[in-house]
Amino acid sequence: MWRATGQASAGAAPAETEGRRPTGRYPMLSRHVQRLGRDWIFRWNFTQRLLCNGYTFQCMKKTEYCSWLFCPRLNPRGCPVSWRGYPELLLPLPWNWQRPNIVQNCSVHLCAAKMKSEDDEPSLKRRRYSSDQDISCSPKDTPDTSSSEELAPSPSQDKEKKTRKQKGAIKRHWEYFCQQSKKKKVLDEEKQIFQDNKESQESFDFTVMSYNILSQDLLEDNSHLYKHCQQHILDWSYRFPNILADIKQLDADILCLQEVQEDQYGTEIKPSLEALGYHCEYKMRTGRKPDGCATCFKTSKFNLLSSNPVEFFRRNIPLLDRDNVGLVLLLQPRFSCQAATAICVANTHLLYNPRRGDIKLTQLAMLLAEITNVAIREDGLFCPLVICGDFNSVPHSPLYKFLMEGKLNYEGLAIGKVSGQEQSPRGNRILTIPIWPQSLGISQDCMYEEQQKQLEKGREKEEIREEDLKNSEKIVIAEKRLPTDLQHSFRLSSVYSHYLPESGVPEVTTCHSRSAVTVDYIFYSTAEDSEYKDPGAKLVFDGGLSLLGRLSLVTEQDLWAFNGLPNETNSSDHLPLLAKFRLEE
Repeated sequence: MWRATGQASAGAAPAETEGRRPTGRYPMLSRHVQRLGRDWIFRWNFTQRLLCNGYTFQCMKKTEYCSWLFCPRLNPRGCPVSWRGYPELLLPLPWNWQRPNIVQNCSVHLCAAKMKSEDDEPSLKRRRYSSDQDISCSPKDTPDTSSSEELAPSPSQDKEKKTRKQKGAIKRHWEYFCQQSKKKKVLDEEKQIFQDNKESQESFDFTVMSYNILSQDLLEDNSHLYKHCQQHILDWSYRFPNILADIKQLDADILCLQEVQEDQYGTEIKPSLEALGYHCEYKMRTGRKPDGCATCFKTSKFNLLSSNPVEFFRRNIPLLDRDNVGLVLLLQPRFSCQAATAICVANTHLLYNPRRGDIKLTQLAMLLAEITNVAIREDGLFCPLVICGDFNSVPHSPLYKFLMEGKLNYEGLAIGKVSGQEQSPRGNRILTIPIWPQSLGISQDCMYEEQQKQLEKGREKEEIREEDLKNSEKIVIAEKRLPTDLQHSFRLSSVYSHYLPESGVPEVTTCHSRSAVTVDYIFYSTAEDSEYKDPGAKLVFDGGLSLLGRLSLVTEQDLWAFNGLPNETNSSDHLPLLAKFRLEE
């Protein structure tokens, strides 16, 4: 028999009285203990935390009733531990305990409407308590498996959580240009290596991504562009996992990244990409600027033939006082049937300033000159070409048309109109003739002058040998063009059309607090049988590229539905561009 905390008066009847229990199995409670019970009601939150994971609570919750008679703190075995200052309250807990008939003021009833079971608690809270549980028990004291299963998330809950996470992502889809490429996509997911080896005799498919990942230093220096963002999503520790997740998910064979911060590249970006099977080449901006361009490719699909950085800064030319750079790689496919076949991949980030179109055109001419030097072979043919980057120019601007059409007459063209960004009259100064000085060593054909002279000599000898009068006349006409005519020798096309086909609404590649426009592009050299073929081109390509598909872009309205860029799932102010090509041989 347990020792009672209070003694009944002599001669008291054994019958029940209000507020007391009969002597025998349960002791009678003194008014002192009842008063303590009423005081302990206000400490329910503290007691609940102590007992919520114990087997006491597991037992008591089945009756939806909790008596303050059993509030003493228990050790892992359920043995009584006295409260400090109340050594007399030693009440062992019977595991076969039934609901006692006790007065309401000495107990707390768990209202079914508020808390029927642990299932009514938030799942994260349940998991946290479960992980904190350190109570060990004997086999006979082990709780039911049903209660432990309730704490573990079910597959349906995991699926729901994944769905909720994906709800915040901007919806983009693949746009295919032939049915064959869609079938090939399915095979890529299941039997990539087998399919590559099987089709290596005929063609070579690969994907290219262009992505301005937003340098952290530039983000912090231009914080006025991101006033719409919550502060925590602008931290690099939050942004980088999202950026890396995008790269993993899109799984491109070639990555052209801009605004890659040098310190983060060495410590996080490069190691993470190398772990994914990429080889990385990097060119930092000049003038101690913190970021640059990185071009990465999967070593399972390409071999590196050459890596050629381009610096646009020239100390002795006032026009070229900016620190932008480019990077030109020559890659050899591993599964190509022709050993001499190579793909030239260029990556750049041109000057932002909308009012300095003269600098942008000159930087572009320097990049094209380096591409010509890298992409041309000994036999005078160009290998296929992909040019990616942030050109800081909008679609159908003069700079954009120059890339697409291969020529530009800039006479009378305002500097601020070159990139199509400037709307104020401050950029109305006219381009000088010529734009860049002769000391730069780049011709109007956007080639190194020494290289162009050698190519022209070789071409003249070939024409004399073939005695082709028609071609000779064309060369004479080309040599008489105006000094304001710029040309390049590539037949380029843009992966994106820049407008939604159904509505004509402009697509955008970047969005922040000030604007939402397209400035990022993937250009590629089209195959010889393409509609973009220019019969007057002086230099021809060895084969070409066919566009199989692209990852769709979105409109400004679509982006602001997710609070613009960056947001919780897209951690740059630019969207990644992705295209799939086939190398025709």
